[in-house]
Amino acid sequence: MNSARPDIDCDLLVVGAGPAGTAAAITAARAGLRVTVVDKARFPRDKCCGDGLTTLALRQLQSLGFDPSTVPSWQDVTAAHLRSPSGREVRLPLPENGRFAAVTPRVELDAALVDHARTMGATIIEECSFDGISSDADQVTVNVVIDGSTSTIRAPWVVAADGMWSPVRKAMGVATNGYLGEWHAFRQYASNVTGPAKDRLIVWFDEDLLPGYAWSFPLPGNRVNIGFGILRDGERRVQDMKDLWNDLLRRDHVVHALGEGFQLEGRHTAWPIPARIDEAVTSSGRVLFVGDAAMATDALTGEGIGQALLTGVEAAKAVVGAGDPASVRRRYARAVRHHLLADHRMSMRLSKVLAKPKGARGAIAVLDKSGSWGRRNFARWMFEDEPRAIALTPGRWHRRLFRQRGAY
Repeated sequence: MNSARPDIDCDLLVVGAGPAGTAAAITAARAGLRVTVVDKARFPRDKCCGDGLTTLALRQLQSLGFDPSTVPSWQDVTAAHLRSPSGREVRLPLPENGRFAAVTPRVELDAALVDHARTMGATIIEECSFDGISSDADQVTVNVVIDGSTSTIRAPWVVAADGMWSPVRKAMGVATNGYLGEWHAFRQYASNVTGPAKDRLIVWFDEDLLPGYAWSFPLPGNRVNIGFGILRDGERRVQDMKDLWNDLLRRDHVVHALGEGFQLEGRHTAWPIPARIDEAVTSSGRVLFVGDAAMATDALTGEGIGQALLTGVEAAKAVVGAGDPASVRRRYARAVRHHLLADHRMSMRLSKVLAKPKGARGAIAVLDKSGSWGRRNFARWMFEDEPRAIALTPGRWHRRLFRQRGAY
């Protein structure tokens, strides 16, 4: 644990040390602000996730000065393999000029980001729980609990990166009662993978999962992250999803991909996915919400690491830009709208197409017949190399559209 006293003042307090929180901390610390980050966990700690990194996430990590070699199980991905409800399979190669997708266990990635934030000058206080908040015109006072004792941390600004259930959001009185997220996902690790999945990123659009999907993402040592995500419709019970999980693992195409001798590790875990950035409250007083606390997950894929990093960076930039509270809040809200709102709406429209087997079959059939240029550039679009709604947002067009290098 960092030896700094928890009752010191700082320029920015970040609650939550996941990707959104560490991105905010790194950005603010590099700009010269005194930053304190608190998290209830001790790192490394696991986080239920698909572990996939899109081009958006990779570009954000690169801009933060993050070194992928600090993650032991980092796995670059060079193509995506999609399977439609009809069984048609298509390979989408990614460009070769840079990194466009990767897979890394969150237990390793998040710990490495915490170390990087510490190296950049942020004070990290682990095993430190949020226990209340109050504010006045000039500062925010946050109560925290360490080893059973309550202390306070005072700062002009707080970035709440404390996840889907955001205790800070609740304490500020801006939580949505009864909100359970738009999606629900299951995940487990598997080892002794001898089939094609040991080397391939695979997405299965099985009919009973639509508009969701199942995935197998490769990791070093013949391991994979395998799971599925489905739309929360208010009808499926937890037991239904457990039964679906067991059934999925017995399906012929899944067993073929993993190999007959694959072994599941530990237990499966489940988590909700908040994808409602168009309705989210992004700030309250001197508090800015980022990542899952801002419901910023992609509505089409359920991917949230890139969005978490981006919102963390933009929140820190808004604070660094200074000004009165209203100006900072507007600056951050404007950045969120610019980067995420149009793409969220596009993803929602596409989800409706993929919700029906005919739509999913048709989309993959078109891809299969589109030639190498079409498949490669769809893969760019799929992994957020360019904004999803870029065709509808001319303000984001640039001369190297679909031709820019990948990250790193």
